[in-house]
Amino acid sequence: MSKSVAVLVAGSWGTALATVLAHNGHRVKLWTRNPEQAAEMRERRRNPRFLPEVELPDGIEPTASLADAAGGADAIVVVAPSSGMREVARLLRPHLRPEALVVHATKGFETGTLQRMTDVLAEELPQADPARLVVLSGPSHAEEVVQRCPTTVVVAAQQLEAAEMAQDLFMNSFFRVYTNPDVVGVEVGGALKNIIALGAGLSDGLGFGDNAKAALLTRGLAEIARLGVAMGANPLTFSGLAGIGDLVVTCTSRHSRNWRAGSMLAQGLSPDEVLAKMGMVVEGVRTTQAAVLLAQRYSVTMPIAEQLNAVLFEGKTPQAAVLDLMGRVRTHEIEELALAPWTPGGAEHGRN
Repeated sequence: MSKSVAVLVAGSWGTALATVLAHNGHRVKLWTRNPEQAAEMRERRRNPRFLPEVELPDGIEPTASLADAAGGADAIVVVAPSSGMREVARLLRPHLRPEALVVHATKGFETGTLQRMTDVLAEELPQADPARLVVLSGPSHAEEVVQRCPTTVVVAAQQLEAAEMAQDLFMNSFFRVYTNPDVVGVEVGGALKNIIALGAGLSDGLGFGDNAKAALLTRGLAEIARLGVAMGANPLTFSGLAGIGDLVVTCTSRHSRNWRAGSMLAQGLSPDEVLAKMGMVVEGVRTTQAAVLLAQRYSVTMPIAEQLNAVLFEGKTPQAAVLDLMGRVRTHEIEELALAPWTPGGAEHGRN
C-alpha cells in the first residue's frame, strides 16, 4: 500500500533512502531547510551537492517546507547528522502526527549528553511512543543503494509491530530488511564502527597492510561489543548487520567517509584540515570523543578509541598511537575467559 513519507534531510543517505521509498511506490517529500537546494532539486531532478549523477524518481518531491513534508505523512524518516538531530526533531515536533511512524537512520551519539538518537527523539517528540521509534542501520553506502546494488539492513524497535512497519516500508528486491528488537545494540554498533573505520583508513594510509587491518577490525569489534553490552545491548547483535556487517563495509570501502578521513590523517593533515577538505560530516570524529567518555562512564576499556582520540584531539602522531597499541600489556583475547571459569556450551559461554 502506498504511503506518504517525509525524509529529513536531503543529504546523500537521506536522498538514497528517498529513492528506495519512491521505487516502492510511496509518495516521498524530501526536506531540506535550504530553499535554494530544494528549488534546484525540483528543477534538475538531481541532488547536485551529494549525489549529482543520480536522477530523482518522479515519486520524490523536494521541499523546504517542513510543515508540507511532515504534516500529512504516514511515516517520517530522519537522516540528520547526530549533531543536528535534536534541532531537526524540535522543528519537526509541531508537525508530527502521533500516529506517524518515526524512523531514524543516523549513526552517532549526541555530543554533550552522549545520548543515542532514539533517546534524543523521545525527548523532543513527546507525542511519539518511544517503543515505536525505529532505527535503521547496517552496511549500506548511499552510492550503491541509488544504483540498486543488493543491500541488506536491519531495523530495530522495542515494539515489533513498528519494526515490521518499517520493514514493509523499505523492503524490495534490492533492499532487504531484517528486524531486531535490540535498539541499543543496533545504535551502538552503527555509531562505533565509524571509529574503527577512521583507524582502518589511517592504517591503510600508513601502509601497514592487511594483517594490521584485520587485527584492527577484530579488536575493534571487541571494543564495540564490550561497550554495547555494558550499555544493555544483546552481544549477538554485534555479529549481525549492525555489527560486523557495517564494520566491514565501512572499513574497506572507497565510499566510506570515515575511511577517507583516516587516510588523510595518515598523510599528515590535521583533523581540521581533513574535515574542511571532506566538506561533509564525518561522524567518526565526534563519535570517538563520545566513545571515550562512555567507556569511562561504564568502566570498560577501549584502547583503539582512546588512541584515535589522542590523535584527533591531543596532537598525538598516528605512529606513536600504533606503538602504544602494540605495546600494551599482554592479555587474553577474550578477556572474560581470563576472569571466570568457562567450558564450551556452559553458562559462562552463554552469558558472554
